[in-house]
Amino acid sequence: MASFENCPLKFPAKPPAQPLKPVIKENEKPAEPDKFSLWGSHDPAIYRDPVSGNYYTYCTGAIARRSADLITWETIGKVVDAPPKESSEWVGDEGIWAPDIIKVGDEYRLYCSNSTWGVRQSAIFLAVSDSPEGPFIPRGVVLKTSHDSPVNAIDANLVIDEETGEQYMAYGSFWGGMHIIKLDAETGLAAEEGIGTCIARRPQWLDGAIEGPYIRYNPDTGYYYLFVSYGSLKSDYNIRVGRSRSVTGPYLDPNGRDLTDLEDYKNEIGYMIACGYQYGDGQGYMGPGHNSVLRDSDNQWYLVCHIREHNHKEPQIATMHIYKMFWTPDGWPALNPEPYAGEQTQSIDREWLVGDYERIKLAPAVPQGVLNSVPMTLRDNGEFECCSVKGEWTYIDGTTISISYGNVVETLIVTPAWDWQVGEPTIAFTGKDQFGVAVWGKKV
Repeated sequence: MASFENCPLKFPAKPPAQPLKPVIKENEKPAEPDKFSLWGSHDPAIYRDPVSGNYYTYCTGAIARRSADLITWETIGKVVDAPPKESSEWVGDEGIWAPDIIKVGDEYRLYCSNSTWGVRQSAIFLAVSDSPEGPFIPRGVVLKTSHDSPVNAIDANLVIDEETGEQYMAYGSFWGGMHIIKLDAETGLAAEEGIGTCIARRPQWLDGAIEGPYIRYNPDTGYYYLFVSYGSLKSDYNIRVGRSRSVTGPYLDPNGRDLTDLEDYKNEIGYMIACGYQYGDGQGYMGPGHNSVLRDSDNQWYLVCHIREHNHKEPQIATMHIYKMFWTPDGWPALNPEPYAGEQTQSIDREWLVGDYERIKLAPAVPQGVLNSVPMTLRDNGEFECCSVKGEWTYIDGTTISISYGNVVETLIVTPAWDWQVGEPTIAFTGKDQFGVAVWGKKV
């Protein structure tokens, strides 16, 4: 238990308790979920409405939720009744997956996937509304793929070219990887024939397992960042990142590896910023993925994803996590290793950083399992110790420290946080080493 007696830092307050996890029984219809429950959130796309100031997420099933603070969420319900006839007849089903939203003028445009499990007979359609809460009325089909296509038309994400103002749609799941295609800004439909440009893919020996592309531009760095999910959503999902000066790529990781490179024999291409994790106390989690990213009006950044409780023995229902996102000095994203609770960025004096921590180094593995924390100590004399590893740590300023050992130098951002595992305030750190491997930790 971390001690912060007489500490001048402003820590987040205890978040409200989440409704109990629903019990799913075979051959039984699940009970109607609590309207404030996040259980069952899948493929969440985050959006802040510039008109009302409210935050929204749009999930598989076309289910929308609303929040005023990114902490308490209320379910609005289904905002798209059904896919357009052209789409549902093509797919043979009316399932709506993984919506993403963009506002063009006064029109809210929701791009939805229509598909069934494990096939490429899919479509992405556009539905529009004059409100972020719908109802959204289908306008038309943007893209269709078949069993003979090299790609799968699901998981749409909308992005604007900062120089030209042109609109693009990133999309894709498994098979031929992630692609990006130009849209007609007037109609919101495709502006070109074909499947677009490939921006990320994975080898078939890794099941080609990549999906959920999400691109956001950071004006402070001048890069577009492509977030993708590797692996299986039910087990080893993890979030990787590449960046590019151009919205259409190429997207490179911190080691200069192109996310389309198939010679990835160690599962190491792409900067991994989140994977399954387990601290020494409390609930562990597996399969963070299909994320979205929000740059808020105050230039604070957040990453939203679905995730499951760590249990490989039986199927787990997804829930939604939001993580505050920071930027390393060399321009890469890093997540607070504890879900968001309203924490504020502030300067932390060196004396409050001295002490014991639980630490996780997010090293790529085959497969990418759940990583367990190990003990770490920062001593007042500048010594760093982590199991048998010894080195030094340096206080750079009130938000940044460095840790060095052997030939490794880690640059880490420190922040107040809420320790969800034990239910108390803590100080967390996040960042990466010079080789592009992320590091998480929290004070205990």
